[in-house]
Amino acid sequence: MTISDDKLAIDGAAPTVTGGPPSWPPPDEAVRTALIAAYEDGSWGRYLGPNCQRLIRMLSEFHSLDHVLLCSSGTIAVELALRGLGVAAGDEVILAGYDFPGNFRAVEAVGAAPVLVDIEPETWCLDPDHFDQAITESTRAIIVSHLHGGVARMREIMSLAASRGLLVVEDACQAPGARIAGHGLDGQLAGTWGDVSVLSFGGSKLLTAGRGGAIFTRHANVFQRAKIFAQRGNDAFPLSELQAAVLCPQLSRLGERNALRNQMANHLTEHLRSVTGLLGVRNPTDTIPSFYKMAWRYDAEHWGGVDRATFLAALQAEGVAIDEGFRGFTRRSAGRCRRVGSLEHSDRAAQQTVLLHHPVLLEPTHVIDQVAQAFVKVQRWFSV
Repeated sequence: MTISDDKLAIDGAAPTVTGGPPSWPPPDEAVRTALIAAYEDGSWGRYLGPNCQRLIRMLSEFHSLDHVLLCSSGTIAVELALRGLGVAAGDEVILAGYDFPGNFRAVEAVGAAPVLVDIEPETWCLDPDHFDQAITESTRAIIVSHLHGGVARMREIMSLAASRGLLVVEDACQAPGARIAGHGLDGQLAGTWGDVSVLSFGGSKLLTAGRGGAIFTRHANVFQRAKIFAQRGNDAFPLSELQAAVLCPQLSRLGERNALRNQMANHLTEHLRSVTGLLGVRNPTDTIPSFYKMAWRYDAEHWGGVDRATFLAALQAEGVAIDEGFRGFTRRSAGRCRRVGSLEHSDRAAQQTVLLHHPVLLEPTHVIDQVAQAFVKVQRWFSV
């Protein structure tokens, strides 16, 4: 079923979410103050000046890890993490069949071969139950991403990796500040489980500097190898002083904003209980996620057979900030990777995932109610 453009604004109504999708990053006086201070003290033009040093200290304290290396993007952070672990040509690296494209390319960049395993349908994250089928004598490392508000089963993943002599890159780019059931009543922070972990400070991220990233680890040798690779007479993949300056105040507010996003995600989930054909993330009850994206799998059978693109266009016409998910890797050729099993859940995620953008979850409750009403309205219209 397809619908003409002139009908996408349902019943000719104005957008449901007043003013359209919220902007990101939001106005923040603390960020403005940090930028002015960097200008006035001249630090904006320095290499690894006081703002970078402050950010390194804050990230180290936040994650309780000794070694932090700032870099130019989350994508290069994954490559630096792999190089820090000593992954090289001839090695294999396990990753999910549904993941951010840059992670696949980072494995190729170090000369290693990607090995694809399926995801858990409830979390969109790597399923450790497939590891035994995936591991060979060439397997060196695992990349584990926390995606779309879902968190991976890190306790089991780390235990399995340790028992088989494998190293773990934990991709927390979408989950800064998330807590995963493991240690203590409050859980253990995402990014503190892996042998080396990565963050992204890209333009849309929860912590944003337009671009940028970081790796952090408890292992001095991993940090040293990554740092040596990045040094080409100077830092080849730098984060600037201005980027660091704007990140410090955001990190201070991360907990507060994550709590609000979680509250609003729960509120929206409750108000969408009557909407069929949308299956959202289901984490363990003792997990506290971070919502960079809020995901559902879209089942067209419950929406009058309307394809995903038309469904998204209708909601976008109602002012809802929503888009499709990743394309995943299930169609990559055998010459580029090795597949383990059917990857059915990864394939389904690539075809069905829809993602609400996180700035919506910082909006007032009445806006979240309007988002829910837009879903109900679209389903009712498509069902006619």
